[in-house]
Amino acid sequence: MTQSGFIAAIDLGTHSIKGVVGRKNENNVVSIITSGEQPSSNCIRRGMVYNIEETGANVRRLITMLENSMGRKIGKVYVALGGQSLRSMEFTKSIELSPGEMVFEEMIERLHESAEQFVPELARTYAVADVEYFVDGKPERKPVGITGYRVEANFKLITGRPNLLGNIEKSISGKAELPIARYIVGALATAAATLSDEEKDLGCALVDFGAGTTTLSVYKGGILRSMIVIPFGGKTITRDIRALNFTESDAEQLKIKYGKAMKKQETPFLASPFSEKPDVDMSQLNRVIEMRLDEITANLKEQIKLSGYEGESLGAGLFITGGASQLENLDAYLEQKLKMSVRCATVKKTLVNNAPELVNDPSYTRVLGMLLLGDEDCEHKEVQNPKEYEEYEEGQDTRSPRTPRTPWGRGDKTKKPKKEKEKEKEGGGFFSNMESFFGNMFSEDDE
Repeated sequence: MTQSGFIAAIDLGTHSIKGVVGRKNENNVVSIITSGEQPSSNCIRRGMVYNIEETGANVRRLITMLENSMGRKIGKVYVALGGQSLRSMEFTKSIELSPGEMVFEEMIERLHESAEQFVPELARTYAVADVEYFVDGKPERKPVGITGYRVEANFKLITGRPNLLGNIEKSISGKAELPIARYIVGALATAAATLSDEEKDLGCALVDFGAGTTTLSVYKGGILRSMIVIPFGGKTITRDIRALNFTESDAEQLKIKYGKAMKKQETPFLASPFSEKPDVDMSQLNRVIEMRLDEITANLKEQIKLSGYEGESLGAGLFITGGASQLENLDAYLEQKLKMSVRCATVKKTLVNNAPELVNDPSYTRVLGMLLLGDEDCEHKEVQNPKEYEEYEEGQDTRSPRTPRTPWGRGDKTKKPKKEKEKEKEGGGFFSNMESFFGNMFSEDDE
């Protein structure tokens, strides 16, 4: 990407649609140019576009806001891919070698092409997340140049429903009239922004708490081992609080300002922060929150177990990020329930050199990670048509331009209708013949 351009990314979240524009230097460090967000207003549910018309309008408003902020036009955008149907699956492919044959780069490319073209049953492959190579059954990080009788690649693919992109394309490319540069799986973008190579190598679990879904990614040996989306998030907790006779906006405010993941000694009742509303029973509020968290945590624990990596296998522990991870005491609650160290994760400060308010906001980890993975210039370039210069005959009046040439030859060779020809023939005479004579004399088609 040229230094004059920029990368633009959009995260279609259940709570809000976030957009960030930034530029990467030669060391892949991002500088943020501008950012903004628009409320989703229920047009996106569980990470998927529900209302095409409203999503398109919200994206268009967000793009206009970003363009006005930086005084430049956005020509295309990277879009985060999410949704509860996304998950990881394994795909293994091997090539038999002649005795003592060396592994070549072309062989590795063939293995990757097989993974990209693989079509799972009732699903679609959206990304090749990671790969582990084996030569003669032994793991090799760089198999090219090694001799053996068999090279094998074990790919981690991200798959989901075949029609996952349909509504996104209709809302962004269709309604918002904005081309999509590429889709980036949200979980991979979050990991790129928050996890170091050492943490992935030691083994860790990354939990992205969103409004509509919670995504779990498990890494070990530097490779993604498992990724799954759980269809519960922060908005699920808000709906539970609504059942205590609150509106959705009031329930959201209560969760953010007063909700806690673990009970503490406190005043049993809170004077209502809302006009004409009764006092809030804090014990009841936190009991509702904890009941839902118990369900989400039970799912996380089971999925970590199913990945085959738990306990001491995850030496770097568990990291939490995402907008809903800001619930008070959530890290301590998960540490107690999962029996492992838990840390709050934000974007690595070495990856973004400005905008600390975004770097420290866990709700922006995904969209900032997309800037790290993007590589196309997204700035709109005005296409200037080459200026057409008029040609003149030597000695011709410069005020009379030549007749433009057609693609098939010179001059206008359009045939006249038969009746029109006949009229010209019938109207012949001295003046007609003279006109024809002088007309032919100065014909543009004269060689």
